Amino acid sequence: METKLNKASFKGIEGPVLTIVMDGVGLTAANAANAVAAANTPTLDMLMEKYPMVKLKAHGTAVGLPGDDDMGNSEVGHNALGAGQVFAQGAKLVSQSIESGKMFAGETWKKLIGNVKDNNSTLHFLGLFSDGNVHSHIDHLKAMINQAKAEGIARVRIHILIDGRDVGETSAFDYIDPFEAFLADLRDANFDIKIASGGGRMQITMDRYEANWKMVEAGWKTHVLGEGRQFASAHEAVETYRAELGVIDQDLPAFVIAENGAPVGTVGDGDSVVFFNFRGDRSIEISKAFDDAEFTHFDRVRYPKLVYAGMLEYDGDLHIPSNFLVNPPEITNTMGEYLTNSGVSILAISETQKYGHVTYFWNGNRSGKFSDELETYIEIPSDVVPFEQRPWMKCAEITDKLIECLESGKYRCLRVNFPNGDMVGHTGNFVATQCSMEALDLQLARILKVVDKLHGAAIITADHGNADEMYELDKQGNLKLGKDGSKKSKTSHTLNRVPCIIYDNFSGGAYTVKEDAGEFGLSNVAATTVNLLGYEAPAMWDASIIELK
Repeated sequence: METKLNKASFKGIEGPVLTIVMDGVGLTAANAANAVAAANTPTLDMLMEKYPMVKLKAHGTAVGLPGDDDMGNSEVGHNALGAGQVFAQGAKLVSQSIESGKMFAGETWKKLIGNVKDNNSTLHFLGLFSDGNVHSHIDHLKAMINQAKAEGIARVRIHILIDGRDVGETSAFDYIDPFEAFLADLRDANFDIKIASGGGRMQITMDRYEANWKMVEAGWKTHVLGEGRQFASAHEAVETYRAELGVIDQDLPAFVIAENGAPVGTVGDGDSVVFFNFRGDRSIEISKAFDDAEFTHFDRVRYPKLVYAGMLEYDGDLHIPSNFLVNPPEITNTMGEYLTNSGVSILAISETQKYGHVTYFWNGNRSGKFSDELETYIEIPSDVVPFEQRPWMKCAEITDKLIECLESGKYRCLRVNFPNGDMVGHTGNFVATQCSMEALDLQLARILKVVDKLHGAAIITADHGNADEMYELDKQGNLKLGKDGSKKSKTSHTLNRVPCIIYDNFSGGAYTVKEDAGEFGLSNVAATTVNLLGYEAPAMWDASIIELK
């Protein structure tokens, strides 16, 4: 149960406490790659100039990833924001399970292997094909392939989702060509292994939050049915599409690898399939297609009888998928649970693209609410258009509804995610991302007026960087230029810290913001929030950013 702060001078903010997550907005120098700095953002500029701000770590070990060269992402970022603690995350869990041998000693791996051997069938691997370490890592795939051969599996097919988002936008050959050499070294008379299909991650298979089931259907037709344009190799497919369409890797159309006019690796009865992504949001829909006999979102045409497993359990409450190789982190004692136990009314709101982040991920990978009575979740449907064509996304509509909820007086603690900086930033389009930040800034101005009217407070922060580095930079911070002198777009997240601004005009100096010694991370926001509400933070949480006088 909650404990009220033992400070007579401060019983909590009079009005509501609002956390604003500017998704994908990091902090770095105002250089030629920084779309945040290039944008006209008078409200954000004012906040950074006049209000206390600390710079939060939002990547690497600060959010539970293996090392500090690992970029943060929205999933682990919102886990940390909502949990108040740092838990070992997917990449680290999987790597540890592989290194210890625990994965291969587990019942799911044995079931996958046993099924293939019993049926003299095929073991398939499907997932994001890079070392971005946000959704997957190619080393995990290689380790499983090596183990499959060691255990006597005769036939393996790999279905690759080209990245170009968490890694360089045109880096596909950096993965495809060495991987083909890796396969060639393994291949022998007793081990038949080939890439069977693929396509860009933003075109097939990896939809999330049911925003575009057509992507998943396209993936099913490609990987399972073997329908689509045929090529002799993945390299040929990428090379051809680039020449014909001029698209970056994440937008490559689907392709099928064929020999003598026939696909080399359709999925059939008796096969086993591993979806080797460890991050959950873009894994759930394809898992439903493979795992749910009553599936109705599209016509699967053919539903093979097979054994399917995810790298992790992507939804712990709905148990999706039913088979998984590594147990996900058990995230407990989250802020949502604490506040509802304390009787605090909560609102969570975003558009579809980040709705799951302010609900499922914020609550520690938990579907549903802690309290139907105290919690309200609002999803503003996202547009299904390329983000660079509508960079403002739904920020105005989100703000309309948020202001309505603030003024209703129903909610003591609110959280909102604006996806603009991340989703538009991933397109690599500098001008569109600059526009997205200007659209967001207009909404910040609207929101803060209402916060003041209600004598409330706001925490303005982000979950990771993205829009702050739209072009590739060298170690000296200079633009990397192509042979033709062109800038090289960067579509991945950054390693930059993110802002955490405490906006409060009514506490009367009852607290101070602690000195920023560079040690604060996203997990420090939870304790800060409950302190502003007038409660002590649980002992297991990371320390608050504020200190009462």
